[in-house]
Amino acid sequence: MLEIQDSEILPLSMETNFWTWSAQGKVNPIPVKRAKGVYFWDVNDKRYLDFNSMVMCCNIGHGDERVIQAIIDQARELPFAGPGMATRPRAALGQILKQVLPKGLDRFLYTLGGADANENAIKLARACTGRSKILTRYRSYHGASYGAIAATGDPRRTAWEPTVMPGVVHFLDPYRYRSTFHKHNPDISEADFVEDYLNHLEEIIQYERPETIAAIMMESVTGTNGILIPPDGYLQGVRALCDRYGILMIADEVMSGFGRTGKWFAVDHWKVRPDILTMAKGLTSGYAPLGAVAMTQAVADTFKDRPYEGGLTWNGHPISLAAAVANIQVMQQDKLIENAALMGEVMEDMLMELKDRHPSVGEVRSIGLFGVIECVRDRKTKEPMAPFNGNSAEMSALKQRLLEKGVFLYTHWHTILIIPPLIITPEQLAEGFAALDDALRITDAAAR
Repeated sequence: MLEIQDSEILPLSMETNFWTWSAQGKVNPIPVKRAKGVYFWDVNDKRYLDFNSMVMCCNIGHGDERVIQAIIDQARELPFAGPGMATRPRAALGQILKQVLPKGLDRFLYTLGGADANENAIKLARACTGRSKILTRYRSYHGASYGAIAATGDPRRTAWEPTVMPGVVHFLDPYRYRSTFHKHNPDISEADFVEDYLNHLEEIIQYERPETIAAIMMESVTGTNGILIPPDGYLQGVRALCDRYGILMIADEVMSGFGRTGKWFAVDHWKVRPDILTMAKGLTSGYAPLGAVAMTQAVADTFKDRPYEGGLTWNGHPISLAAAVANIQVMQQDKLIENAALMGEVMEDMLMELKDRHPSVGEVRSIGLFGVIECVRDRKTKEPMAPFNGNSAEMSALKQRLLEKGVFLYTHWHTILIIPPLIITPEQLAEGFAALDDALRITDAAAR
């Protein structure tokens, strides 16, 4: 490797790199040097509390030597084998995934990440049903590759329209705080709220004709678009609609899987088993790139006697598979799913305390260590602190204040996402929330 001095990391990166999700003339990245546990350090040795698990993926935290050693051992034994070959880590990962996934999801297609996992899920659903349409929600995000961005409902899709994958139809999320159907009836019961949104989905199914719909694909808990937690009965109702009309149910657990919500997978909270489940991020906790599609035997049997026309050179890369096996074993050995549930209760209390203290906090939501703060200019009207698909001076200043105080997190429009590693302690949560308490004074000054 070239000898690069700490002081050269940022200027040399800026000289050659083309940055994703960014206007190239406005990029100002943190020059990261090292990371351990829930923290990372820049080249000036400034420490940051990682309240976003880097990219919502470092579930076991940074620098776990057990996973690092597994990667080293695999690199020494077999650094690469083609995707059509059987390997020790391929055999091991299949067995360990069967232990943690909902029963019946026991065939696995390994991919490079979440986006191509979702694209393969769509291919499987279309082939299995012989139908073409895919229903997804408007506040969904399924990845940045062309097929995945077509399935995405949020504005990241519109920059690339017309997309190359036809047949996607979007429907509304059951987003209670900003419900389209209940602006003038906010006190509706949860059962009636769920029924209204299931009726909305069934109406769209009827309009599109059920016999044309291959699958309904949803983030089990919507991620970057607001940590939208489905009310009890909603996922069960979607499962029932899929069964009624012969439609496959695809759960996108790229962000919500592997303990993020306090259970192995978010669908476990509602005891729903989809036909296909996609995963990435927490599958390796970011130690190596990997995604996967879990499917039922019925879906896999579509290709019992005909080839599956799909695959990439790095599918099932041994080093990534070995990292995933070690990562899941760390979660099991250290009881990180249980810790996420316990720390989730601590974080929920801290979120409620922030809401009580700050007039610019309109709503807080969380499930496990998957939380969000909605910043508003007016609690009564719910006017967001930044416009839809936009930013504001206040939200930018809030994020900058947090960085100055050594807290790294993700803001999306008017929301603040809180997605720390599952190893976090109450003291570390309190450290981050103390910085949030200070930074929210900026948005409070703009609140009516």
